[in-house]
Amino acid sequence: MSRIGKQVIIIPANVTVNIEGSTITVQGPKGQLSRMCNSEMELVYKDHHLNVNKKVNTKKTNQLHGLTRSLIYNMVYGVSEGFQKELEIKGVGYRSQMDGKNLILNVGYSHPVKIEPPEGIQIKVQNNTEITVQGIDKEIVGQTASKIRSVRQPEPYKGKGIRYKNEYVIRKAGKAGKGK
Repeated sequence: MSRIGKQVIIIPANVTVNIEGSTITVQGPKGQLSRMCNSEMELVYKDHHLNVNKKVNTKKTNQLHGLTRSLIYNMVYGVSEGFQKELEIKGVGYRSQMDGKNLILNVGYSHPVKIEPPEGIQIKVQNNTEITVQGIDKEIVGQTASKIRSVRQPEPYKGKGIRYKNEYVIRKAGKAGKGK
């Protein structure tokens, strides 16, 4: 039995939940999210508490139990608090800037790299080297941050590139000089 799936989701007062069949819609101060859940999961909403129960006990439903609960919890947290990922740019001459909603990265290529954020995602730049990705959908926030990081991943010799804040990059020793 799933330890995560058994946990009750407490719904904040400023969040409304609407369950229609296997579709759940969560609306809060930051926005609205909707998701189709597996039909073998039963969603029970009562007194600002949401339970995810299994209709049948099979291997597949055991696997989906904790996943469904985690996805719904992330929806509730996203519309009430929101998610954010922070990235930092290391390297001489590497910088970023905003052009309207688009992010422009100058990270050692012969051309600047332009990244357009998906709908519902805000990107902010501080000090030309710190990037913050914010939104209500955890999956899209992480995907956008990963896309930005993949433009110039940190290299292991000097550590130059785009990395998550507080990410540790394993450094390698450089090329040794010739012996005498």
